[in-house]
Amino acid sequence: MRIRLTGSVGRAALAAISIIAVAMVALPGDAEAVKSSSTYYVSLGDSYSVGYQPGKGATFGFAGYVAQRTHFTLVNFGCAGATTISIIDTIGCPDILPRTAGAVPYPTSAQATAAEAFIRSHRRHIGLITVSIGGNDVTSCASSAKPIICVATAVGEISKNVTTLASGLRGAAGPKVPIIGLTYPDVILGEYVFPSQPATSARITLAQLSVTAFKSLINPTLSKAYAQAQASFVDVTTATGAYTPLTRTEKFKPYGTIPVAVASVCTLTWFCAQGNIHARTRGYTLIGKLIVAKFATIHRG
Repeated sequence: MRIRLTGSVGRAALAAISIIAVAMVALPGDAEAVKSSSTYYVSLGDSYSVGYQPGKGATFGFAGYVAQRTHFTLVNFGCAGATTISIIDTIGCPDILPRTAGAVPYPTSAQATAAEAFIRSHRRHIGLITVSIGGNDVTSCASSAKPIICVATAVGEISKNVTTLASGLRGAAGPKVPIIGLTYPDVILGEYVFPSQPATSARITLAQLSVTAFKSLINPTLSKAYAQAQASFVDVTTATGAYTPLTRTEKFKPYGTIPVAVASVCTLTWFCAQGNIHARTRGYTLIGKLIVAKFATIHRG
């Protein structure tokens, strides 16, 4: 999904849409073609799981980084436009992104069902499962007159669906396989500089509210839902500096003096440059490092 935003509310809405934009394509043959002795890393979810970047399509991304560092065989079930509902209920993948590393087709089943079937049939050979889902559930809230109230309503559905999803994956994988759920960078902080400066008061307010939404609503809901299935959670929002007080500033080319949290978003994602919420290579690498670190902690425990 390629995004060029034109209005403050429009940019925010499309940003939320594209934060869930992921896809997959079939490899020659299927997952059974991989040697049965392999240990698999199973990735589910959104555009971040396939490393989408504007103008490049699918890239190495965090999933490629994790597979490389763990020496696991990547099996990717991600699909563009997925929500916490569609990952459970929608048959097949309606939006194919070519060259997705490790992609496996599932034209007759939902993403979660296909992943669970693969996990069960390779139960002794699953080394890691990651899930990136939830942002598209709050897409409409970006254009709401009361976005926080809108998000607060939406997280009820997110909680129910992610709990169901994580429980299904845990049942398929067994009690010992690490399952790691993810959240996202708060790219809406980029409203401070995109598409121009100085930012309007409406854009600044939207950016500030996005921090509240992640910190108080979205991330706690995701964390709790994964925990109910004995799954771990990686708070990418915190790790990418979104909660740094906006009064802390730095000089950052070409924007001059801006909040440190905004500079981080500009460095790690394409939002400030193009209004596109996807991560740059360094952003995906950071997320990959967070997953590998969490994985190592689970094993040490």
